[in-house]
Amino acid sequence: MEKKSQKNQTQTPETGKILSKPRIFFGLTFIVFAGVLTLSFISYLMNWKADQSQAGTMLDKTIKSSNIFGKLGDWLGNIFIFESIGVASFIIAFLFVVFGTMILKKKIFKPWMTFGHSLFFICWLPILFGAITNGQGVLSGVYGYQIMDSLAAIIGNVGLWVVLIVSIALYFILEFNLRPSSIKAKLNTINENTIGKVRSMMPNSEQNFDADQELEDEINEIPSNVTVTDVTENVKTPELPKRESPFRETKKEAEVETIVTPNQTSFDDEKIVIPQTVNLNLDTKPTIPVVKPEDAFEVHSNFSDPSTEDIKFNVEVAPVIDIIDDVEKQSQELVDKHGLYDHRLDLAKFQMPTLDLLKDYGNEEISINKEELEENKNKIVGLLKNFNVGIAEIKATIGPTVTLYEIVPEAGIRVASIKKLQDDIALNLSALGIRIIAPMPGKGTIGIEVPRKNPTMVSMRSVIASQKFQNTDMDLPVVFGKTISNEVFMADLSKMPHLLMAGATGQGKSVGINAILTSLLYKKHPSELKFVMVDPKKVELSLYSKIERHYLAKLPDADEAIITDTNKVINTLNSLCIEMDQRYDLLKNAFCKNLKEYNKKFAERKLNPENGHRYLPYIVLVVDEFADLIMTAGKEVELPIARLAQLARAVGIHLIVATQRPSVNVITGMIKANFPARAAFRVISSVDSRTILDSTGADQLIGKGDMLYFNGNEILRLQCAFVDTPEVERLAEFIGEQKGYASAFLLPEYVSEESSSTVGTFDPNEKDALFEEAARIIVSTQQGSTSMLQRQLKLGYNRAGRIMDQLEASGIVGGFNGAKAREVLISDLHSLEQFLEDLRN
Repeated sequence: MEKKSQKNQTQTPETGKILSKPRIFFGLTFIVFAGVLTLSFISYLMNWKADQSQAGTMLDKTIKSSNIFGKLGDWLGNIFIFESIGVASFIIAFLFVVFGTMILKKKIFKPWMTFGHSLFFICWLPILFGAITNGQGVLSGVYGYQIMDSLAAIIGNVGLWVVLIVSIALYFILEFNLRPSSIKAKLNTINENTIGKVRSMMPNSEQNFDADQELEDEINEIPSNVTVTDVTENVKTPELPKRESPFRETKKEAEVETIVTPNQTSFDDEKIVIPQTVNLNLDTKPTIPVVKPEDAFEVHSNFSDPSTEDIKFNVEVAPVIDIIDDVEKQSQELVDKHGLYDHRLDLAKFQMPTLDLLKDYGNEEISINKEELEENKNKIVGLLKNFNVGIAEIKATIGPTVTLYEIVPEAGIRVASIKKLQDDIALNLSALGIRIIAPMPGKGTIGIEVPRKNPTMVSMRSVIASQKFQNTDMDLPVVFGKTISNEVFMADLSKMPHLLMAGATGQGKSVGINAILTSLLYKKHPSELKFVMVDPKKVELSLYSKIERHYLAKLPDADEAIITDTNKVINTLNSLCIEMDQRYDLLKNAFCKNLKEYNKKFAERKLNPENGHRYLPYIVLVVDEFADLIMTAGKEVELPIARLAQLARAVGIHLIVATQRPSVNVITGMIKANFPARAAFRVISSVDSRTILDSTGADQLIGKGDMLYFNGNEILRLQCAFVDTPEVERLAEFIGEQKGYASAFLLPEYVSEESSSTVGTFDPNEKDALFEEAARIIVSTQQGSTSMLQRQLKLGYNRAGRIMDQLEASGIVGGFNGAKAREVLISDLHSLEQFLEDLRN
């Protein structure tokens, strides 16, 4: 082991030299360039009038320059001194020296303090020389003269000098802390330190004074014939205690401190306190020094007097405190050195979208039509009176789309008798859809929702600009629109944790999806959120393809991030399941329960990236038409969707599933059980409403964004915010034009069972006799169907299946595609004949 460690120690310096060569090269290059700049500036200032006209004639050999570095020196002087900041350019050369020493890891300067001072004088010196020279010469440069001239024109020459003097005075006051109270405190500290040092040099001053007095008395008693030298040879001068301790050489590992009271006469109560000053290193374990009692005795022997050597000496060593949590201290050191981990650094200059991208539809305040309210109130009261339903009180709440009339029935009136009158009330009010809420949750009233004649639009801009959305602390804030009481309604997608949406065609379902995506894009940075978009209709979510390198996630071998093919949907869902399992492993190793705790630990540098840990963004799966996926893929889609809905919440994967036809075979019980949050737009029948909400009501909506939201407790009626297609395009273009990542967020690779179990290699010598004829039929009809080959060639199913397998192995048709026909990979007969000719050869 010792030989191995010695070998490593001899190899380490050589490796360090190899690694430090580029650093030495670049560091020295910066320092040499600083010297070139300095000499060029000095030479330029001496001959700037003669060489001023030569700055732009670099390639003219007939013109010679008097600068020490020739025309290059003239050009550098002209750029930095004349056209820029004048003599303050020497600070630029000095900064190159600072950069060089930083690269060489020479701690000569404090970088940030040096940069701050340099920046101040780069701004202040040109203006000062501009005020002194009044623009004559090159000391101020163009920058200094223009700033000086502008300030003089605004505040006058006197004001200019006041600004210069006050600014430099404030600089020195703030930098050197020259306030009167601070100066007085520093003087007091200096005096106290001086007195303390003088006292520390004479620890036994009273004993020394007594010894001197005795020595003086003895000298006075000496006879006159005796010299002073004879006396002093017989008198022992008391030895001063030594101040240095043998432990001072090990100051980095332990500090030994002896506590001695001024009037102490014995060492019986004396204790040695050993405070452990341990420097934690991430690569090596901290070493705790051990101080032996005999070593501590040597410390006190320097202070002992020969007359007290026989006194009993007790030594007590303070107990060493073990390090409780080494990881916590290491992470704290990393945070103190580098700060918290910032996941936004890769796109530090990314700008969040502005409100200007959304259209302003003008005043959206609700107008109160008293005549309409009074008319509806009289009709409701009159109708209920006709059916012997007495009303004690009625109140109206006006919303953007509907008006809620809350009635308090008289004593003895059954609620069921009012609910039966829903169709009669709708007939009497001549309204499109009436919804009765009996009773109102948390209230002792019955609600009757009546659509308004002139509804008010709820724009996306108005809800995004609201203080409720701007100041929210939700992890994934989703703003839907406004409630009946005209309040902005928001929900946290991370708490839902999944959302099921349903609605007939043209009732606002796609606009609702765009509103959800828009609210998330306005609130989350690309490093915090990724979307997996599934669009079987191929037109609804295609607008978001421009933000692929910012917000979208895809499979490694996928060409497009927005998925439209059913097979790729299956692979993507299974890939998300793999991502979910990997995230759970990371959370298990980090001892975290959810994604928020994990990312907080990672930001505090408590998780080592070398162990596979990384910052985990939220992933939102958006499926626009779920019914089509169920029809084409069935269980292959339903099972991963159900698994994600059951488990993915804790690891930050959330689902938004939308469908037009909320039938039982599409939204099965397994899916409904894991989607507690549901948004229902207008549906055709009450059966569909019960499928999505487990109650009626969605069939009574009026469309155009009118929706019901169910979060497991109560059903809320909302008016969904309207965001138009041009607004989404502007939003996507604004994000897409900014710098993004190198590619979309890559999901784990998933190999399906069908792709892993290939048909086999194609052997042209073993092909069927009807292979070429079958290939021509397939290409001419562009339909890869086994049953069609049976009919056209009058074959049995087994032979037709073998021919189809040979066509797939040769690359003429694609793989099995469920209930659909196989994809034909050759477009025309001419290409097929060339392909068959190559197979024959």
